[in-house]
Amino acid sequence: AVKMPMFPIHTWLPDAHTEAPTAGSVILAGVLLKMGAYGFLRFSFPMFPYAVKVLFIPLLILSVTAIIYGAYVTLMQKDMKKLIAYSSVSHMGFVTLGLFTLNQNGIEGGILQMINHGIITGALFLCIGMLYERTHSRMIEDYGGLSKTVPVFTVFFTIFTLAAIGLPGMNAFIGEFLIISGAFKANMIIAVFSILGVILGVTYMVWLYYRVVLNEINSGSQSEIFDLDWRETATLVPLVLLVLLIGVQPDLLLSYMHVSVEHLLEQLHNALHPESVLFKESVESIAQYIKALFKWV
Repeated sequence: AVKMPMFPIHTWLPDAHTEAPTAGSVILAGVLLKMGAYGFLRFSFPMFPYAVKVLFIPLLILSVTAIIYGAYVTLMQKDMKKLIAYSSVSHMGFVTLGLFTLNQNGIEGGILQMINHGIITGALFLCIGMLYERTHSRMIEDYGGLSKTVPVFTVFFTIFTLAAIGLPGMNAFIGEFLIISGAFKANMIIAVFSILGVILGVTYMVWLYYRVVLNEINSGSQSEIFDLDWRETATLVPLVLLVLLIGVQPDLLLSYMHVSVEHLLEQLHNALHPESVLFKESVESIAQYIKALFKWV
């Protein structure tokens, strides 16, 4: 939960992203945050199925709270890197929402969104890092009119912004659609609130894009800005291809998830069924532990 991070133990993430170099932020967003979700799937769900079932609704509430809270805080940021960092809190809230729906659509959407978040957020951190190398500023107010001064950069930034807001045909749309459809199966009220998070996500990304790309040119900070070189372009092109490929052909990844997710859900069901061997063994183990504890006392 700390590693993902889940609300309310997320406060380390924005500062970590802000202080880290660009490469560190990309690794943090693309790999390290996903270790927490992997831990839930690989260890917590199989080892503590009863706890997952009992805490089912509270965990969904925490997830949707992270989605909405992260989006609202993101709207107030003036630092581009901190804005993307807080948006990660909201996006990882979608991941946990999908995982804790405990159904096929939700879990597959959560896993897919882990991959999508790593690609999109990593790409946005790279774009911000490229701007920072030129101006040594990450403040939104220092930019404006980039569409006129750096057109190649604008093309990449536009694609990643559209991907971040979940435009159909891009990778995040599939993940969010599966998560929300799974949330409707789990709890309709929570699913409705999660849609508010999608709307807020569109709002803060469009606001950022307008201020940085479409707003009036800030003459004080634009003098040193030059467009992307071949090395930077070559770094971003594979990420664009992944965004479009997953958006158009999500089955390339989802087909590998079906069997594993079905097995996990079957394992959870069997563990919670009163007639299952695992359930009986768990109850017997707890009874023996309590008996031994009282005997020791």
